[in-house]
Amino acid sequence: MKLSLNWLREWVAFDETPAELATRLTLAGLEGEALPQPGRDLAGILAGKIIAAVPHPQADRLQVCTVEVGQAQPLTIVCGASNARVGIVVPCATVGTVLPNGITITQANLRGVDSAGMLCSAEELGLVDKADGLLELDDNVRPGTPVAEHLALNDTILALELTPNRGDCLSVLGLAREVSALTDIPMRRPSLPPAVVVGDKVLKVEVADGDACPLYAGRMIKRLKPGRRTPDWMRERLRRSGIRCIHPIVDITNFVMIELGQPMHAFDLAKLQGGVTVRHAKPGESLTLLNDQQVALAHGELVIADDSGPIALAGVMGGKPTGVVRETEAIFLESALFAPPAVAGTARRHKLHSDSSHRFERGVDPGLQRIALDRASQLIVQICGGEVHPITQAGRHQPELAGLNLRHARIEQLLGVAVPPKDVEALLSRLGMTLRHERGGSWQVKVPSHRTDLQLEVDLIEEIARLLGYDRIAAQPYAAALAPAPLPERLQPLNRVRDVLVARGWFEVVNLAFTDAGTQADLLPNLARVAVDNPIAETLGELRASLWPGLLHTYRFNLQRQALRQRLFEIGVCFAATADGFEEHEVIGGLLSGSAATEQWDQSDRAVDFFDLKADLEALFGPLAPDLVFVAAAHPALHPGQSAQLRLGDRPVGWAGRIHPARQQALDLPDPVLMFEVSADAVRERRVPRAQALSEYPSSRRDLALVVAEALPVQHLVDCARAQADIPLVEVKVFDLYRGESLGEGFKSVAIGLIFNDYSRTLTTEEIDRCVATLVEQWKIQCQASVRA
Repeated sequence: MKLSLNWLREWVAFDETPAELATRLTLAGLEGEALPQPGRDLAGILAGKIIAAVPHPQADRLQVCTVEVGQAQPLTIVCGASNARVGIVVPCATVGTVLPNGITITQANLRGVDSAGMLCSAEELGLVDKADGLLELDDNVRPGTPVAEHLALNDTILALELTPNRGDCLSVLGLAREVSALTDIPMRRPSLPPAVVVGDKVLKVEVADGDACPLYAGRMIKRLKPGRRTPDWMRERLRRSGIRCIHPIVDITNFVMIELGQPMHAFDLAKLQGGVTVRHAKPGESLTLLNDQQVALAHGELVIADDSGPIALAGVMGGKPTGVVRETEAIFLESALFAPPAVAGTARRHKLHSDSSHRFERGVDPGLQRIALDRASQLIVQICGGEVHPITQAGRHQPELAGLNLRHARIEQLLGVAVPPKDVEALLSRLGMTLRHERGGSWQVKVPSHRTDLQLEVDLIEEIARLLGYDRIAAQPYAAALAPAPLPERLQPLNRVRDVLVARGWFEVVNLAFTDAGTQADLLPNLARVAVDNPIAETLGELRASLWPGLLHTYRFNLQRQALRQRLFEIGVCFAATADGFEEHEVIGGLLSGSAATEQWDQSDRAVDFFDLKADLEALFGPLAPDLVFVAAAHPALHPGQSAQLRLGDRPVGWAGRIHPARQQALDLPDPVLMFEVSADAVRERRVPRAQALSEYPSSRRDLALVVAEALPVQHLVDCARAQADIPLVEVKVFDLYRGESLGEGFKSVAIGLIFNDYSRTLTTEEIDRCVATLVEQWKIQCQASVRA
């Protein structure tokens, strides 16, 4: 939220500089920043009234304007703005003036006509980013008045980032209360005279759901004078709050919303049919909103309706068919209280965010509706004329103030500092609370209606801490009896998993849980993904189904900064769509690229390959590595011939391999990368250590070289040996691999070491030879292998 400090000073006369006030608010939990008002230094720019305007003799799009600027003689100025016309008052930059963009105004000759100045738009004054024509000022501004003086540009903008629970500060009134409480300076609320009721007509209003709409109030205002203009003082306050001017009636409702915190809406009375009802939408109903968006009301949204159907989305946005226009002569002005859930659900479902919904979602003061209605009515009569009729309403009349019990002992227990009872009462009284002493050192506290966020005793204690000053509460160790939850012995903490990868040269990264839908669809086309209803950016439209998109993004970011050798890993939650919504699962993902080792003089450079990745994965699984099997399988994100599914026994636990060439080209990666992703639960598993005596008997080893087809995985030879050995085979080692012309094309030689050992006796040579012969026979049958001569 943005707010003019000049406006705020009318409510509370604080002594701090803008920067000091912003710091005080930030320390109190309301993050603020003081921004200088653009255009405050506009020396030489005067209010000028166009008293004559004729077409330029040499240019169709230019006019020669005679402008009165309070000097002895009017100025002749050539202007090309479409809205330049006789009678309007606009900013005029005289000769010698330096505009905010650095341009100096000089006497110029434009196609044969001398021009002694420049008529300015709001953009040229630095007030807005873009403007279509001249900035028109109030008609009664005296020519020659400095524009900076007339618009009160000697101001500072306070930009606030409010937490969702502090909706009460989304107004001048609310922020003035807060500043008054923090500075202990009384708030001087400006006199807001009520509108004088001169008519007796009322429009029937009904509320069908009192929980969704506790109060709905409104009144008719007739005999408005069309064509009136929003005065400059109101336009400037709205502009500094980030709201553009649309129509005097709409501007007044926005002004009251910023001033008091109550969103309002005006319907063109001539376009209403019958009375007004607050109800839930019926099946098949729809509505065209003020922003021309057509919404289907298929979920029972809370709407404002007349006899013809819905005319507004309650608390979010009005409908276009009943909106006020330049010719509007009578309105029905509403001021209502809508429950936050009723508004928030509607706004998110239709991807709408308005200033109105922003406030109703956070909670609006339930005692403010009639006050705001009177204030807006008074302003409408002041600016647009009109005949005010009585207020009619449906719902409860007076909100009940919340009552909370506050214990003095609990304050000191939570804050860790002693706060005298008189200070507690003084601090909470600044916030408009009333306290009544109870027995046992406690108070019964009445919370004002605008603080809808104060619902528990701890909320009151937080308010005491804020006003006392967090900087006055010394940091102390918190003594508590905390029993750490024991970790099962069969599981290892993730920190140990991190340590393994870090020790092997990997770096951990942390990416957002949101990712780009296009990249994810390209990498994981067959996976059920979860779309985000309200993404914070177009490139973050889905919850991640894998860690790979985030890792690839980080890889490319680092690559652009000359980081060629990268080993990145991440531990995080991924999401998969289900029939009931989505499920979460924690995974460990990694990306490997560049050289296998850091540059050094004693080792030739080579690129990482699949076996480097496999070695790191086996180290990651630790004691479970003997059970880890890499099974050749296809994955849409990985190279068809260089990808593997990881299994622990028969259970799939992840994938590893080189990125698919098509994906590499689509992502514009200069070099192929290796990636893996495994279940975090599987990696955390570990065998419970069991003591086992060393064998007292010697082991025996037999080495064989087997000729097999090039396409045969070596793992098949290992699995066959373990399955067919009829004596204790404690280890199978693959210690050499040979390819050569002597073997023939399409064959390879695998050297395998078989280590036998029995814990109960010494194995005989005959037993070992017989077992080896059996294995050779089984290798021949199952793997078409032969012993190399």
